[in-house]
Amino acid sequence: MVTDEPDAVHEALCGLLCPDPLHPGPWPIPWAADSRACEDEREQADLERAYRHLIAGWRPSPAAGSAPGRPAVRSRRGRGDSVAGVNDKPWNYLMDMDGVLVHEEHLVPGADVFVSELRESGIGFMVLTNNSIYTPRDLRARLKRSGLDIPEESIWTSALATARFLKEQRPGGSAYVVGESGLTTALHGIGYVLTDRDPDYVVLGETRTYSFEAITRAIRLVESGARFIATNPDEKGPSREGSLPATGAVAALIERATGRAPYYVGKPNPLMMRSALRTLGAHSESTVMIGDRMDTDVRSGLEAGLETLLVLSGISGRQTAELFPYRPTKVLDSVADLVGRTGDPFGDQGAEEAQHV
Repeated sequence: MVTDEPDAVHEALCGLLCPDPLHPGPWPIPWAADSRACEDEREQADLERAYRHLIAGWRPSPAAGSAPGRPAVRSRRGRGDSVAGVNDKPWNYLMDMDGVLVHEEHLVPGADVFVSELRESGIGFMVLTNNSIYTPRDLRARLKRSGLDIPEESIWTSALATARFLKEQRPGGSAYVVGESGLTTALHGIGYVLTDRDPDYVVLGETRTYSFEAITRAIRLVESGARFIATNPDEKGPSREGSLPATGAVAALIERATGRAPYYVGKPNPLMMRSALRTLGAHSESTVMIGDRMDTDVRSGLEAGLETLLVLSGISGRQTAELFPYRPTKVLDSVADLVGRTGDPFGDQGAEEAQHV
């Protein structure tokens, strides 16, 4: 096909080769601007190559199952669909920590075998948590005591996501922090100055010892013009004695006092999914999000363009999941159900009834 309308061609290519719902085409220069959706350099190179070939009037031979005369492209993966075409990749995994791998400090049965299979198979994965108290090193040690061997670089917290966000928004800035070492370490790591004198931001995270004095200072700084950021919207967290107020509850107090709502970075904001994907070097259309909560894990996965797996080993059950207007791709009892098929978690859905909500 030779065309005098390259804009129409690159519009079609952008939609076909990188169908990312968060970054719809067209873009002025497909292989440059498309880097927002196709973060893998090889995908950008293939897009550029396909574009130039089409402009030159060349078509690749159609792959098996492709429509005649149409170039082989990646389609939206999921639910056992075969994916023929360029850059076919194995699945990657983003997964929540609490309720998916552990219950507080107790291992979810089969989670250790699941993680071992991912590591032995070389499958990319990242463990996510909205908890901003601990550093990845702290969490690695806690998980190891539970029987899970997770590398530090495979742990992504709301504190790290918040630090990434602030670095992109205002490099070299300053912040007044209400939180613990997980958050302060992440902000120091991006070169931020932590101060209570005219900071750029008030950053609220989770802590077990919320101070009335610190909260009062945060309120006054927000009233004076500091931008208000919170690591996550969770209103409460568990403890052996019962529920504890968490970041979302304290953020509501500050919002009520100042009239200024915070920007939440953690789940269900898909921004946390996107930052984890970039860190992992994965693409949304070949990544699965595993979670135990419909309102945070499944929602954020859907809004980031991922396939989603709801496990029933944590908060949400089948009945509560029915109350939501959206559904996960699949429901499992626990991650133990993925052992032996981590390479294709949806491959059985053509042969047996899918466990949909």
